Amino acid sequence: MKFPKILLLIISVLFISCNDKKSNSFESIAPKEFAKKIKTTEKPQILDVRTPEEFESEHIDNARNVNWNSDDFASKAGSYDKSKPIYVYCLSGGRSKKAATKLTELGFTTVYELEGGIMNWNEEGFGKQATTEVGISMNDFNDLLNTDKKVLVDFYAEWCGPCKQMEPYILKMQKEMTDKVVVIRIDVDKNKTMATQLKIDQLPTLVLYENKAVQWKNTGLISEKDLKKQLQ
Repeated sequence: MKFPKILLLIISVLFISCNDKKSNSFESIAPKEFAKKIKTTEKPQILDVRTPEEFESEHIDNARNVNWNSDDFASKAGSYDKSKPIYVYCLSGGRSKKAATKLTELGFTTVYELEGGIMNWNEEGFGKQATTEVGISMNDFNDLLNTDKKVLVDFYAEWCGPCKQMEPYILKMQKEMTDKVVVIRIDVDKNKTMATQLKIDQLPTLVLYENKAVQWKNTGLISEKDLKKQLQ
């Protein structure tokens, strides 16, 4: 008779544990669902966790800027109503996932994170249509590829951690491999129109072109050794 009681106790503990994990998680949702939930929520709490400069350039209507990389993120974000849904986004999803995790730790019960960030939001047609082109045009970009050499394009942003890690050896290659490869670095924050057209939705992104055709593509951190192998 003791065994069933012990088994019941174990099952109960596992059930509670599962429920706890569920309550301490956030939900990543696509732009369409994100927009729908915002629309159907009274006075939605929307956090843009990018830098103030990024926020000023464009943001989702009614969003408030709480920079994930600032020292006071927890105190500022913690001032919002934890019992109501909170919506969080960044450029492509990296920072917002970290922020969403932190929000659940702070006690927010319902956290929605925009899958793919504002890049995906704009690509799906939910952003405001730009009246002017931001950065170099696609014609200008194609001109950069007009060479007999291979062309490595490094899409980066100043706030991107992995981009900063890779920057020293990419700049090194830019100088040392001029006979084989043309290395071009493009700040997506300053070239939003082109980044959207090329569907650059994760950073860092490296694209290797040859005769204007894509030969190789990598998203995320890559070591100097592995990158050199691709350029041989």
